[in-house]
Amino acid sequence: MMKRMDKLLDDFDYTTVSVFSTKNQQRLTDDYFYQSAENISFFFEEKAFGDDGSLKKPKQLSINKVGHALHELDPVFKGFSTSEKVSGLLFSLGYKKPVIVQSMYIFKQPGIGGEVVPHQDNSFLYTEPTSCTGLWLALEDATLLNGCLWAIPGSHKNGLARRFLRGENGVYFDQPSPSYDQKDFVSIEVKAGSLVLIHGDLIHQSFENQSSKSRHAYSMHVVDTNGCKWAPENWMRRKVDPEPLFVAS
Repeated sequence: MMKRMDKLLDDFDYTTVSVFSTKNQQRLTDDYFYQSAENISFFFEEKAFGDDGSLKKPKQLSINKVGHALHELDPVFKGFSTSEKVSGLLFSLGYKKPVIVQSMYIFKQPGIGGEVVPHQDNSFLYTEPTSCTGLWLALEDATLLNGCLWAIPGSHKNGLARRFLRGENGVYFDQPSPSYDQKDFVSIEVKAGSLVLIHGDLIHQSFENQSSKSRHAYSMHVVDTNGCKWAPENWMRRKVDPEPLFVAS
């Protein structure tokens, strides 16, 4: 997957650019973001550009993430995402008709890899009843220095705090962000090859990468389509419904 992403980046024309930030969601209301639901789209770090608008570093060291349909459109990422190991894992968790609704390759670049503020995945990918699970695969070691995940143990039992909605004037949260005590968070340091499962209501975050090493990860989000309805006010509105995963007999 890392070799394949190198190739995708080599072929990418960065004049078609979008900056990704979890702090300023208004930046994400452009068509490029919406269309990324069914495309392989490239999002730059906020600190990647100088005052003159040019990249400070090569594009390979300036990208924040690539998403959101790698699992559908790229043969390498599709091979992993729809593998029997992944689908078997989801069925073991009780999913009846799981679909991958988005996938992301996250770079967490040395020195400029941005912070991801505390959030719950169900806020963004809401079904009734809620059913989102995140699958976060470390492609490189994730450490305290290079921006590993942090989470509040047991927070998935306290319900969903707010939702991220798409309206006529763009995307917005229906409630202000709760305040969290950083002492409640526990670090999740993992070795490359580790898979972290994230309950849709778990409060989690990551800090800036202040080290000289990147922290590549491949992330997928899955919802159930059996007895669970996709919310029409979600930011992601697809023209074609995703294909459910099945376990090979």
